[in-house]
Amino acid sequence: MKGIKYVTDDTGARVAAQVDLAQWGEEWRDFLDGLEAENEPKEPSVPWSELKAEMEGASRRVRA
Repeated sequence: MKGIKYVTDDTGARVAAQVDLAQWGEEWRDFLDGLEAENEPKEPSVPWSELKAEMEGASRRVRA
């Protein structure tokens, strides 16, 4: 692939890649963003009804 060079081990297996950032920089940033998102700690989800009730309660306390 143009702009990508592979580093191989003694057996010829690909172990790393060199990416031409001038050519693939935008795609590389997208790739890294995806990796970072996958490695983020997972936060528990909250049902919308529960979050909405919590926000409405906070809104009432601010107005009072």
